[in-house]
Amino acid sequence: MALNCGIVGLPNVGKSTIFSALSSAQAEAANYPFCTINPNVGIVNIPDSRLDALSGIFKPARTIPATVEFVDIAGLVKGASKGEGLGNQFLSHIREVGVIAQVVRCFDDPDIVHVENRIDPESDMETINIELALADMDTLAKRRERAERAARVQGKNEQKEAAAVLAALDRIAGALENGKPARQADLSAEDRAAVYDCHFITLKPQLYVCNADEEGMRAYAGGRANPHIEAVKRRAAAEKSEAVVICGKFEAELAGIEDPAEKLAFLEELGLSESGLGSLVRAAYRLLGLRTFFTAGADECRAWTIHAGDTAPKAAGVIHTDFEKGFIKAEVYSCEDIFQYGAEAKIKEAGKYRVEGKEYEVQDGDVVFFKFNV
Repeated sequence: MALNCGIVGLPNVGKSTIFSALSSAQAEAANYPFCTINPNVGIVNIPDSRLDALSGIFKPARTIPATVEFVDIAGLVKGASKGEGLGNQFLSHIREVGVIAQVVRCFDDPDIVHVENRIDPESDMETINIELALADMDTLAKRRERAERAARVQGKNEQKEAAAVLAALDRIAGALENGKPARQADLSAEDRAAVYDCHFITLKPQLYVCNADEEGMRAYAGGRANPHIEAVKRRAAAEKSEAVVICGKFEAELAGIEDPAEKLAFLEELGLSESGLGSLVRAAYRLLGLRTFFTAGADECRAWTIHAGDTAPKAAGVIHTDFEKGFIKAEVYSCEDIFQYGAEAKIKEAGKYRVEGKEYEVQDGDVVFFKFNV
């Protein structure tokens, strides 16, 4: 299971620059609107110091991190839901991602054009959120028409399904009409299943990425207030979402450094403990309720992504469907245990090595060895 993240925002807020920096892929970046028409896609290894430490202990033939897919979607403008600026085409790309990262410009630079000719993060966020909501209202109207038709002319089973769809649509419409995203509607799991085919954009988790310049990043890292960043963080908190701060230029320079020690020194120079990629991925994991477990040995150390609450068989199925079908048991310890004791034999001596069954919920940071039979 790979994390899939769509990068959206107004034109010229730094989406493509951030994408290029995070993915080390050269997305087209230029100082004019709509320079990105087809979405750029980059598969990126997720930095995880725990995996690095496990590899240092086991010294495997290969180390495989978890990955995130970034999709750089062209800039949206006011009227995008009605097709302005190729908006319909761009909005269709957003429907395909798992989480939305909205980039907000949090720096002043007269040499970089802003589509509204002023720097106002709150207004920028409002523009994007309104366009996404309007697109969802259009989708809702079309789905409601189909459901109402089914409720009139179809059989009893189809009418029952249509009634469930209409009830869920009513709840979503209530949220959208009150200026709230669909994810803030009071929806049950059944409601979400009933309207799954709609692929509502505002039903997706969304986080905000403050794109600061180097001066603003240094100020933020040093605990000094930045009005642009504070505005974004307030809006994110009100939505029960997250906001991360990234300097696109700084991340681009960091991406070009291969030596880990030099990277760390570069981060410390700016007062940071991790890269923007690390901050963004951790925020996305929290929003989506994702967890990481590891498999470790002489052949391979690898990070795997699961949902919180996944049982041992479900986690085994992420590796291979046969592992889930033929699950027998899971041998488990925490990665912190091996960091403390240094070897599996010593973990067993300390009584920290466990055997778990089908009901066990795999925890973040577990190191697991699955036994199965097919």
